[in-house]
Amino acid sequence: MRILICSDGTDPADSPTRLGGLIGGPCQAKVTLLGIVENDTDEKPLRRALDNEAELLRQRQISPRIVIRSGDPIRQILAETTANEYDLAIIGARRKGDGGLYWRPEKTYEVIKAVPPPVLVSIGACDRIQRLLVCTGGKRFIDDAVQLAGEIALCVEGRITLLHVMAEPPAIYADLVRLEEDVERLLASDSELGLSLRGQKESLEKRGLTVEVRIRHGHALDQIFAEVREGGHDLIVTGTSQARGPFRHYIMGDLTRGILNRAECPVLVARAGKIIDDEDAEGGFFHRLLHGFGADKPA
Repeated sequence: MRILICSDGTDPADSPTRLGGLIGGPCQAKVTLLGIVENDTDEKPLRRALDNEAELLRQRQISPRIVIRSGDPIRQILAETTANEYDLAIIGARRKGDGGLYWRPEKTYEVIKAVPPPVLVSIGACDRIQRLLVCTGGKRFIDDAVQLAGEIALCVEGRITLLHVMAEPPAIYADLVRLEEDVERLLASDSELGLSLRGQKESLEKRGLTVEVRIRHGHALDQIFAEVREGGHDLIVTGTSQARGPFRHYIMGDLTRGILNRAECPVLVARAGKIIDDEDAEGGFFHRLLHGFGADKPA
């Protein structure tokens, strides 16, 4: 596994590094520690900070490659992940509020949409990765996210919960609800949901992992975080979809954004297939990438 850890050298910027060590050490990963300065005068303090963070990684038997880039952080992370193939990029995300669309710095969400590899967002004081909650959606396009979660779980000797949340149906569908709540019956059924969840569960179990399937009904975000609290999960896995068009970028849905906003533990945003056609989002995104994220999209 190849991991990119992004840091700006400010306190507590070592949070992504500590999280990278929890995963990278057991995985025997090749790790790059990327520092970014927006002003050249900040390079010496950043290098000192990166040296300290590198020592944290060495304590976990990781010998990181240190890279320093200068300029806009999003462009520099994109340049590094485009020039070199990574299996995972780790970034920090301080919480800045609890209202509106973005509870964390907007650049956090833009990095997730821009860079090719899956992005692990370091949130909270994480000292272990043992229980992984995968929000499956019950569809095949999340299979890559399931497999990446499985690879991490194998390294850290963790276990996985596959969670599917459905809207509360009308009372006339009570039999359907009972079927879905009876997980064993659901997994044995030939329904689309049953087949998908069974395939994901079996693929992970073949790798020697312990896997639990959970079905919940109600508002998706509320049910996800109820599951996190009740199950003591250390990591939430969700997804993005690749947009169609001449440029490769990823579209982050409302659910993934809501998870990032409210999470108090790390969130892994994995990649799904190319299933969304959104030229307007694409045009606006790449205008901001080229001309600055405060710029307005041209008419």
